[in-house]
Amino acid sequence: MTTDWRQAIETQREEKDRYFGGDPHSPIPSDKRESFDGLEYYPIDEAYRFELPLHEYNNPEPVTVGTSTDGERKYLRWGEFRFTVDGEDITLQAYKADPDDDRLWVPFRDATSGDETYGAGRYLDLEGDAHRAGDGNWILDFNEAYNPTCAYSDRYECPLPPTENWLEIPIEAGEQAYH
Repeated sequence: MTTDWRQAIETQREEKDRYFGGDPHSPIPSDKRESFDGLEYYPIDEAYRFELPLHEYNNPEPVTVGTSTDGERKYLRWGEFRFTVDGEDITLQAYKADPDDDRLWVPFRDATSGDETYGAGRYLDLEGDAHRAGDGNWILDFNEAYNPTCAYSDRYECPLPPTENWLEIPIEAGEQAYH
């Protein structure tokens, strides 16, 4: 497998650290930016990168998702990804906020949540142009998993992963907890 995807993830991480440490719109509170020396990540691991079909639903159901501030957001349960991690069969739901959008939102919690990673869970954003393989499969790469903005500051409202995307196994890839 080519290493280009690895380099792309390294570059994303470096750019995010620069943004978080110096941009006035960073979710890191301004009084903590001067001492910010980067986010913690798991090492990039090919075992957490999958090229999969999305099993789309014929009639996507509306789903109400709770938020970190006791609010609600509406999504459509668009389809599911099926794969295996460490011998465990996993199914993850993919959502869309807008049926015409070519973007999927895949929020999840796993056995690392609250210990090594943000307690409320992490996200994967899949963009149609960047996360599609030539055969039409989606690239589901947990090395790109990231914390929602509410992990850095209470001033943000973040949708929480629905319980159907709570995994009992650890996903030791992507962004770790912010301290």
